[in-house]
Amino acid sequence: MKFMAFSKGGSKGLAVEQDGVYRGLTEADPSYPGDLLSLIQSDGLAAAAKALANGAPVDMASVTVLPPVETPEKIVCVGLNYHDHSAESGYEQPSFPTLFSRFNSSLIGHGAPMVRPAVSAELDYEGELVAIIGREARNVSEGEALDHVAGYSIFNDGSIRDYQFKAPQWTPGKNFDDSGAFGPVFVTADALPKGCVGLELTTRLNGKVVQNAMIDDMVFSVAQIVSVCSSFMTLKAGDVIVTGTPAGVGAGRTPKLWMKDGDVCEVEISGIGILSNPIRDEVVSRVAETA
Repeated sequence: MKFMAFSKGGSKGLAVEQDGVYRGLTEADPSYPGDLLSLIQSDGLAAAAKALANGAPVDMASVTVLPPVETPEKIVCVGLNYHDHSAESGYEQPSFPTLFSRFNSSLIGHGAPMVRPAVSAELDYEGELVAIIGREARNVSEGEALDHVAGYSIFNDGSIRDYQFKAPQWTPGKNFDDSGAFGPVFVTADALPKGCVGLELTTRLNGKVVQNAMIDDMVFSVAQIVSVCSSFMTLKAGDVIVTGTPAGVGAGRTPKLWMKDGDVCEVEISGIGILSNPIRDEVVSRVAETA
């Protein structure tokens, strides 16, 4: 099953793909089953899909696509999870996942502008696979881990590189407002290969391929990441795990390749879809001084 969250006319909605067409309902409809987060938490995706399939076709040009899960309890990101990216970044490959957090305030959906902040020109792209937890996981083995994954999506982990490296931990550079693009859809785990093995990730900037890798190339698989995270914290239904980016980032190039106003960045993962976002410069508003 493939779901898309959207808003239209001030109402949030949810749609399911059926024979290449998205059909859905909004909060204004009596049959609206709820948002994806609540459906994942209640194990209600199958029933919701049946209800949504009876909805009207969704005109993509008239809706705003939202992140599949807008308010997860946790967003856990994995750094240095492809050998070639670790090398281009000047790091030895870690033997334990490099984990950091994002916050909900940084999230945007498909089609929304990724914002290059006024304080920096160093906005970089990072195409990544997202795994979304489907049921609580604590101290689960690698063999059990994928049973706790509800499904998958796509992320562009927009990174403000100079702020990322102002200190040994990366939080500032990974949490600027409107820097984390997420979507456009949520695909249930049963519709994809286990752990997304065999899927291909491609990032394009203004139509040019800048990253390309197989999900199999990850150092730590989805199952390993879930297992490790569950060893020190309880993963909850709806938690988001952003699994890392391959080589080709702008910071690893000579000269550096930063995203700028007017650019368009796309991240495609086979079997899931294409996440596309324009780049816009931040508009800084200043309150006029009063005498």
